[in-house]
Amino acid sequence: MPSNQPPSFFSRIAIAIGSFFAILGDGRLAADVRRVRAGEALAADVQPTEVRVEVPVEKVVEVRVEVPVEKIVEKIVEKTVEKRVEVPVEKLVEKLVEKTIEVPNHAAALQLLGLMQREARFVDFIQEDVAPYTDAEIGAAARVVHEGCRKVLREHFAIAPVRSEAEGARITLEAGFDAAAVRVTGNVVGQAPFTGTLGHRGWQVTEVKLPQLTDSQAAKVLAQAEVEL
Repeated sequence: MPSNQPPSFFSRIAIAIGSFFAILGDGRLAADVRRVRAGEALAADVQPTEVRVEVPVEKVVEVRVEVPVEKIVEKIVEKTVEKRVEVPVEKLVEKLVEKTIEVPNHAAALQLLGLMQREARFVDFIQEDVAPYTDAEIGAAARVVHEGCRKVLREHFAIAPVRSEAEGARITLEAGFDAAAVRVTGNVVGQAPFTGTLGHRGWQVTEVKLPQLTDSQAAKVLAQAEVEL
C-alpha cells in the first residue's frame, strides 16, 4: 500500500489507541502532535534545501619511515614469549561461582498481571479485538482499565520521578551520570558533561509492596474460569 494513502477505518482505531498511550508516556511526542494539530508542516512535507560545500583537498605528502631490522626482531621476540601463570584451584572455583547464571523467577511478574486483571480487566482488554467497536466504546473501556491499573500501582508500588526538574527545563548531566536511569538522545558527541532539554522526567520504583506468594504455580492463573450453575 502506498505510504501516502490514508489508512482504513480499523487501522485508524489501532493507531488512535496506540497513540493515546504513547502520548501519555512521551512528552516530546505530545508536543509534536500539538504542533501538527496547530497547522505546522510535517518534516516529510518540507522540501530539502541543497547545500553545496566545497572542501579543499590538502596535498598528499608521502612520508617514508625507516625502522632498523633489530627493532622489528625485538618486537617479534616480545610477542612470541609465553608466560605461564599457575592459579590455585580455589580461585578457579570462585570465578566459576561468580559466573553462575541464576534462573529468573517470573512469579512476581505473573502476580502483577493477576492484580491488573482483577482490578482493571487488563488482560481482557488487551486480548479483545477492538476493531468492531466505536471510538466511544473503546474510550469508555480504556477509562475503566486506566483507573484499575492506577489503583494497582498506587497500592503496591511507590513510584517517583527519576529527575526532579520540570519537563522542558535545561539540565546538565555531569560525568559519571547513571546511564541506566537517564537516556541521552539527539546529537550525542564526545563525553559528559552534557547539557540538554529534559523531555521526560522518567519513573523509578522506590518500594515494592506485593503480597507474599504462597503458591508460585497458582500465580500462572491470571483469572479463574467462571462456571455458572
